Parts: sequence; C-alpha cells; structure tokens
Amino acid sequence: MTALNQTGNQPIIELHGVTKVYGTGQAAVYALRGVDLSIERGEFVAVMGPSGSGKSTCMNILGCLDTSTSGTYKFEGIEVDRLTRYQLTRLRRFYLGFVFQGFNLLNRTSALENVELPLIYRGVPARERRRQSLQAMETVGLNGWESHTPGELSGGQQQRVAIARAIVTKPEVLFADEPTGNLDTARSREIMDLLTELNRKQGVTIVMVTHEHDMAAYATRVVHFLDGLVESDRQNGRKI
Repeated sequence: MTALNQTGNQPIIELHGVTKVYGTGQAAVYALRGVDLSIERGEFVAVMGPSGSGKSTCMNILGCLDTSTSGTYKFEGIEVDRLTRYQLTRLRRFYLGFVFQGFNLLNRTSALENVELPLIYRGVPARERRRQSLQAMETVGLNGWESHTPGELSGGQQQRVAIARAIVTKPEVLFADEPTGNLDTARSREIMDLLTELNRKQGVTIVMVTHEHDMAAYATRVVHFLDGLVESDRQNGRKI
C-alpha cells in the first residue's frame, strides 16, 4: 500500500458525498444519503444519533468494516475505495484500532494473551510482543492482572484489556463503538477518563459512537446523525 501521509497537513479522515444503500428497487434502504465529514489528526469525536440514523454504518465504513455505495473516503489522503482487499487488511491492521461494547475478548486466554493477538497477526516476535503488550497493559492501569482470564475480571477491567489490545499496535485512529454500553456509571467514567488521556497525552485520534450525552461530553467535538445525514457538527467544551 502507498505510504500514508504523516505531515498532518490534511484531515486524517475525509468523507465526500458518501452513501450506503442496502437492497435494490422498492426494497432499497438508504442508510447514508450523501455524508460529508472531515476529522483532523488528534481530535476526539463523538458520533451520536437515534437508531437508524446512520451513525453505526458510517463508523463501519470509516473502520473499513464495510464499503460505501457511492462517494469518496480518504484516509490520510489515500482513497480507501480503490484499495485491494489485501491493502484494506493492512490498513486495518497497521493504522486502526477498535473497541466494542461487548469487549470481544477470548475467554480461555489470559488478559496478556488477548492484548498480544494483534501483534501475532503482524508477525511480531514473541519477546517483543510480550514487551509491547505489557507496556499497553500498564498504560491502561492493569499491572498485575496479566495472567487473569476475562472471567476473572470486572466489566471495567475487561474493557481496559480491550483498549490495551486496540492500542498495542499504536494505531493512528481508535474507533470506539459504545465503549461504555455494558458498564455502570463509575466504570464508564473510568473508561472515558482513559480514552481522554490517550487522546491528550498520546495524540490518538478517537472516533466514538455513543448514545449517552454524559459520555459524549468527554469529546472535543460532537457529530449528530439523523436520517442518514450529518444534522449537526459542533465543537465541545469537554470535561476536565
């Protein structure tokens, strides 16, 4: 894949006229109706909207988990729609990180082994893989929990493992889909404080889908979807 731009002179993400249509004819469902959206490097963007508004579809396209029907998606100046399947896999593996509501951890493996998984796919040698994974677990505050399986961890700890797994590859963009959806209020705040710290101190660009206004308040910017379009896009005075 062509080397990605690292100068920061252009948005890291650009959508121009992006549509997504499921089905054909009278059965066609328009999930996105011509979305224009730019995200700068280092932003923390919360994406909101009611069910069926297009926010999750947009997230899937940004994360290269789905493709658009029409329009253009550029990641660091590269037209994603023109990439081969192999190139898309490399883009996801080397530049993007994902955190989901359901944690998606392997139940029978330790926390450390879960974090190591993306590095295994990259072919990183075992010793270096362990070093980087231990560092990622330290970043999320899980020193001493490396040998525990997900069943031995609280929901908040499991999500921290999931975040460690997402950042161990040092992604350019971290996509978080309802990362606090399965957590109580106290654990939710802990996870949001962690994401804020990653954004501020490490400069990780974060795009987070959430339906909770309290969680969106942590972002620097809030984009609201409605009926497949961006209804509003505003800067946010986030929590300190």
